[in-house]
Amino acid sequence: LGCAFLIRTYVCEPFEVPSASMEETIMTGDYIFAEKLSYQFGEPEQGDIAVFADPQIPSRTLVKRVIATEGQTINLVDGKVYVDGTELPEFYTLGQPTYPLSTAGNVSISYPYTIPEGCVWMMGDNRTNSLDSRYFGPIDEDTLFGKAILIYWPLNDIGLLN
Repeated sequence: LGCAFLIRTYVCEPFEVPSASMEETIMTGDYIFAEKLSYQFGEPEQGDIAVFADPQIPSRTLVKRVIATEGQTINLVDGKVYVDGTELPEFYTLGQPTYPLSTAGNVSISYPYTIPEGCVWMMGDNRTNSLDSRYFGPIDEDTLFGKAILIYWPLNDIGLLN
């Protein structure tokens, strides 16, 4: 039991995906493993799928993709995402456009937007059905639980994430 506790706390933890914000990459109700070592010994990277505490409801866990990291500038123009002036190739959105959202009451974002130090910009792959950094702003890297690496349930969805 002690070994299982240590592994879950410091190495790898299972999560259930609570919403459709990452569809078609990860489906609602899928179970995933998130490894924790990458963020204990390194920084999140653009393209990572990460599990983190919801900044609006900290007891809730969210799964989204890292779109930009500290110091990078994000811009949303004509339904496309630009990071540091270069259009981001986003095969995982299945061609869905990306537009700004009305923000949460305590958040103010205007584009282009530069990600503050120690923060990341998170967005769901299902751009038309995702409340993400366009809504709640950048998130603190310290709220990242881990990098999602594998869908393990249901059996027909088993596979590595990228």
